[in-house]
Amino acid sequence: MNPHSPKPPKISLLLADVDGTLVTKDKILTDRARAAIHKLWDAGIRFTITSGRPPLGMKMIADALKLTEPIAAFNGGLFVHPDFSTLEENVLPTTIVPDVIQMIVAHHLDVWIYRGKDWFVHERHGPHVDREEWTVKFPPTVVSSFDGLLDNVVKIVGVSDDLNAVAKCETEVQKVFGSHVHCQAGASSGGGEQVSAARSQSYYLDVTHPHANKGAVVDRLSQLLEIPSQEIATIGDMPNDVPMFERSGLSIAMGNASAEVQKQADYITASYEEEGFAKAVESFILGNHDAVDRPKHRLRSTV
Repeated sequence: MNPHSPKPPKISLLLADVDGTLVTKDKILTDRARAAIHKLWDAGIRFTITSGRPPLGMKMIADALKLTEPIAAFNGGLFVHPDFSTLEENVLPTTIVPDVIQMIVAHHLDVWIYRGKDWFVHERHGPHVDREEWTVKFPPTVVSSFDGLLDNVVKIVGVSDDLNAVAKCETEVQKVFGSHVHCQAGASSGGGEQVSAARSQSYYLDVTHPHANKGAVVDRLSQLLEIPSQEIATIGDMPNDVPMFERSGLSIAMGNASAEVQKQADYITASYEEEGFAKAVESFILGNHDAVDRPKHRLRSTV
């Protein structure tokens, strides 16, 4: 570390994104990642995860690690205890759900809906459905219409391999419905904050309650665990991880993150295929500075 850099903050909790961060492209939790988490615990640092995934999609990881802290599914739309009983839920206002769906459809994206722990789609094998089923370990319910399913919606997902269309839809949803999630460095959406909208993957647009974003996850975990937000470290790779970077005391972007996401973090580690998570823990959290292939990106300036 540069001797002229500010002293790094005390870290009491590491909050990690899952896909593209904690696990590899093939959704594997490596032995080195497991060992890094155990080193955190040995150092008295707590650990938990947050993701756009539904709770069941996080259970295999949570069980494998024997997590003991609250877990934030749906980007904070649903907090669960380590036994996966519900702690609290943030659902979308019923009145805006049809309009959000209509806007996503207008951008030629497929629509998925999550209500509680159920997942609804129109096409059984539509774009990315099979991959999502493999990831979250449970199948969707196929419906011809979302009528009757518009209340208690915790997340709406727009899905397409037209990545430009997904990005444009993200911008439009943020503009029309209000979202404090940043889509680009230094750019924020208009007021209102009826939703949070951000890409959790380049082909997924997640739309959730305005309090269901990863920045709010940091704030809520700070309250629940009585840990100051400046003592929370965060690590992620996608635009929906930027809000948690902004709210935490130390932030780390993965090497596979876009340049825009990397600019928002204090540090950059290696990619998820190069043990980037474990290297970040070893270097930036625990202080073994020889462990990371990439140099420190920058320390966030304070004003």
